[in-house]
Amino acid sequence: MSNSNGSMISRRAVLAGLLAGTGQAAWGRAPETSLRPPARPAGGAVRTVPGAEALIAEARLSGKLGYVVANARTGQVLEQRNPLLGLPPASVLKAVTAQYALEALGPTHAFSTRIMATGPLVEGRVKGDLVLVGGADPLLNTDGLAELAAALKGAGVREVTGRFLVHDGALPRIEVIDPGQPDYLGYNPAVSGLNLNFNRVHFEWKKAGESYDVTMDARSQKYRPDIRMTRMRLADRKTPVYTYASQGGVEDWTVARSALGTGGSRWLPVRRPELYAGEVLQTFARSHGIVLKAPEPVQGTLPKLVLAERRSVPLQRILRDMLLYSTNLTAEVVGLSATAARGRLGSSLTESGAEMAAWTQDRLGLRHARFTDHSGLGDGSRISAADMVRVMTRLGPDSTLASILKTVPMRDPAGNPVTDHPATVRAKTGTLNFVSGLAGFVALPGRTDLAFAIFAADMDRRAAIPEADRDRPQGARGWSVQARKVQGGLIDRWSRLYG
Repeated sequence: MSNSNGSMISRRAVLAGLLAGTGQAAWGRAPETSLRPPARPAGGAVRTVPGAEALIAEARLSGKLGYVVANARTGQVLEQRNPLLGLPPASVLKAVTAQYALEALGPTHAFSTRIMATGPLVEGRVKGDLVLVGGADPLLNTDGLAELAAALKGAGVREVTGRFLVHDGALPRIEVIDPGQPDYLGYNPAVSGLNLNFNRVHFEWKKAGESYDVTMDARSQKYRPDIRMTRMRLADRKTPVYTYASQGGVEDWTVARSALGTGGSRWLPVRRPELYAGEVLQTFARSHGIVLKAPEPVQGTLPKLVLAERRSVPLQRILRDMLLYSTNLTAEVVGLSATAARGRLGSSLTESGAEMAAWTQDRLGLRHARFTDHSGLGDGSRISAADMVRVMTRLGPDSTLASILKTVPMRDPAGNPVTDHPATVRAKTGTLNFVSGLAGFVALPGRTDLAFAIFAADMDRRAAIPEADRDRPQGARGWSVQARKVQGGLIDRWSRLYG
């Protein structure tokens, strides 16, 4: 970007940012391919292109960095640093998961949630058990269960003589995505074939005299049904802020009274989502005069009689939202579902992640990728910048994946988007504590398209974080800010050199 007299605006105007959540940096060796000249004329003025080494050195970030930028249509590598260095991809892994799901399931695939019966419906009475059957819909919410309850009434059901069962066997039940994360993080819930509200419950507290009014509910845009299967108790202590225990299908939380202030709310994870969904459906059924017993989990063969069904939106739309909002639950559900569709589903995220890694080798030619989940929430996965760029160039800038990546704006030092920057960036970001990544496409004037990947991590600093500080460790935010500056600087550099 140039000012009115043609001179170059300070590169800091673009370094400040590419988005939140990406990664960066370290001291590394010189680029492994020759670079183009660092300056060229532009309208009579000389535009200086900053060197990659200077951008990295200025950030003063600890850890390791690898990046590759290539022509997105030919695959020709234009510039690289540590291209084979395997680092955690964080949420950049969701881009690989999206392609894995698109190919295994198809872009129009929809997930179904059904209410079924083990016996006939006779004059409004179900003579047998009622079964809520999950079909692995990652977006099922409280409003959706309200629709199912209304459809049950519309089918003529007034009474159920048997049990109320919940079936989550479409996928293995996994209690937590990453066991290394604190218990109370809402983005680290359980995963199963029956999921609700991203498997989170809403905890709210309000000051009431010398104590607090506390609620746990499954709120949505329309409803706020109270929940009994997960409970909160106030505790007179300073730390830890939260504790969690589960027994007999009931999830018990405690929270330190001293941490509550005057009021607030947050989403907490649910570890038994099938019972959670069952309780919410039971509440809505009661509102229609249909009394159901307490939900009981069941596995095995499904009944044949379908009384009500709700289908999700198409997979391509689900994946677009997953990449935009970086929802971990969605990534794990669609990744597991893709592995199941390939006939290779095991019992853990690690097994399914390994299957996805094997698929990338067969389908995309990746050489050294290792995945331990589908969301990137765990830090055990590894991918190199060279392999990630290979994904992008094999698929291309006109692919379905490219079309559902989010647009990442270039920003000035104040965080404002630079609207006249020549680069249009569509990419997936990824952030963990002291881990950052960014990968995708850069569209430049003249139909020039670049594919790139930037990965960085300081695994020593990450490993040294005390367990009590893993939510917001000291120094992690500043590290990420500097990482985003380097990413923005590199993309700005590439847009000037290769545009």
